[in-house]
Amino acid sequence: MAKVKVSELRDMSDEQLALTLKEARENLFRLRLQAETERLDAPSELKKHRRLIARVHTIQRERELKAARAAAQNPQAPQS
Repeated sequence: MAKVKVSELRDMSDEQLALTLKEARENLFRLRLQAETERLDAPSELKKHRRLIARVHTIQRERELKAARAAAQNPQAPQS
């Protein structure tokens, strides 16, 4: 997976973020297997994928908090 900038992640929809998170987790799993079997070419990829996962989680949490604040400020709006 190519290096993804935070601004690119913020521009993604929730569905795209979820897909990016899923792909990063799958890649991290594969890299861990390769590391255990001593076939990992670039150990720095583990760190890159862990950080990408953390970035996606951070953006998802920011969006959750923003939605909760908006709901708290406007309690008359129907919740779906």
